[in-house]
Amino acid sequence: MGGSSELIFRGHESQPINDDYSPKPNKRWLSFTLNPINYLLREQRLLFTLLGVFIATAFFTLLPSHNTNLNQYDTVPIPYFTQHDSVFPTNHQSNRHVAEVHSFGKVPLGIKRKGLRIVVTGGAGFVGSHLVDRLIARGDSVIVVDNFFTGRKENVMHHFGNPRFELIRHDVVEPLLLEVDQIYHLACPASPVHYKFNPVKTIISNVVGTLNMLGLAKRVGARFLLTSTSEVYGDPLQHPQKETYWGNVNPIGVRSCYDEGKRTAETLTMDYHRGAGVEVRIARIFNTYGPRMCLDDGRVVSNFVAQALRKEPMTVYGDGKQTRSFQYVSDLVEGLMRLMEGEHVGPFNLGNPGEFTMLELAKVVQETIDPDASIEYRPNTEDDPHKRKPDISRAKELLGWEPKVDLRKGLPLMVSDFRQRIFGDHKEGSTVA
Repeated sequence: MGGSSELIFRGHESQPINDDYSPKPNKRWLSFTLNPINYLLREQRLLFTLLGVFIATAFFTLLPSHNTNLNQYDTVPIPYFTQHDSVFPTNHQSNRHVAEVHSFGKVPLGIKRKGLRIVVTGGAGFVGSHLVDRLIARGDSVIVVDNFFTGRKENVMHHFGNPRFELIRHDVVEPLLLEVDQIYHLACPASPVHYKFNPVKTIISNVVGTLNMLGLAKRVGARFLLTSTSEVYGDPLQHPQKETYWGNVNPIGVRSCYDEGKRTAETLTMDYHRGAGVEVRIARIFNTYGPRMCLDDGRVVSNFVAQALRKEPMTVYGDGKQTRSFQYVSDLVEGLMRLMEGEHVGPFNLGNPGEFTMLELAKVVQETIDPDASIEYRPNTEDDPHKRKPDISRAKELLGWEPKVDLRKGLPLMVSDFRQRIFGDHKEGSTVA
C-alpha cells in the first residue's frame, strides 16, 4: 500500500468555492399584478372559477329558507310558567292551552326555547294524560309509556298524528332504553280497587318499576320526578301533614302494598340521588279529581259522581266524618311541572288544603247533580285514614304554587265528562248546576 493514509471519497472531490455575493434582482411591481391574472387565464382556469361561482349562487338561491317556527320550539322558557286558565280544559281542547310566563322568567326577545324530550310513565292514565296535554302544548316531545292496566288509550288519542307524540305499550317492570331529558314516573295502580285486586303487581310496579326508571335516568343523565302519595303518611297522628312527618303506616295491612311500595320508591329515589348523583324530584300527591278518572275505581269522588248520575245511592263508609282534601287535576299538573323545573328535590305535598268530610262531599255532589240523591251507609274499610289534609307551606314558599280551583268549580267539569262517558250524550241525565 502507498504511504498516504488519507481516505478519498470518489465523487466528492473538492470544488472551487466562489465567495462573491450577488443579491437577487428586485421584481418589478407590475409582476405582482400580472402573475395572478396569468394564472387565471392559463389553461381556462378563469372559466372554471366563474362556473363554480355560478353553481354556488344557484344552489343557495334555490335552497328553501329555514323555518324558525318549528313545532318543537316555543317562546316559553323552562323554569317558570302558569296555567292559562284556572280550570284545566277537557278532551281535545286541552292541547290548545299554552303556558303563560311569569315576569321574572322571561327570555330575551328572539331567543327560542328548544322543546325537551320527555317520557311520562303511566301517561295514558288520569293524571298522566293531563300532564301530557300540558307538555305537548308547551312544545315538548313526549313519549308515553303505559301498560293500560288502568290507563286508557282514549285519554291520549287526540295526540295521535302529532309528530311530537309517541305511545309505547310497555310495563315499567321491564327495562326500557330511551334517550330523554326528563322522566315523569307516574306508572302505578293508585286506587284501592286496582291495587287491592293485584297487590303483588302493585308493589312490584312501585319497587322494580321505579328502579328501572331511575336506572334509565342515571344512564342518560335525565332528571327524574317520582309521583309519590299522601298514603305514605298512613293514618296520620299529625294534622295537617307536613313533609317532615314520617307517617303511621300498617306494614302488613290491605293497603300496605301501595303505602309501603311508595315509601320504598321514595327511598330508592333518594339513594340514587345521594349515591349516583341523579337529579330527582319527589311529589306527594293528595286526593285529585277531574275528567278522565276511572268511572269505578273506588275513590270517593268518582264513586259519588258515578252513583248519583246512575240514580244509585251514594255509598258512605263508616260515619262519614273522615276527612279528605280534593284538588282539581289542573292544579296538580301545574305543581308537578313547577317541581320538575325547579331546583328543589322535595318531597313536596301537592294537594288542596280545603278539608271536607265525606258527608260534606256528598252534599256538594247532590247540589251539582241531583238534590234527591240518597246516601247509603256501609261499614268502614280496613286501615282507612281518618283525616287527610296537606300542609303546603313548603310548596308555596319554594315552588310558588298553590291550588286555584275550588271544589264547587271543578266538580261540574268532572260531572260533564262522566255524564258523557256513562250515557254517551251530554244531554242525558240531569243538568249540571
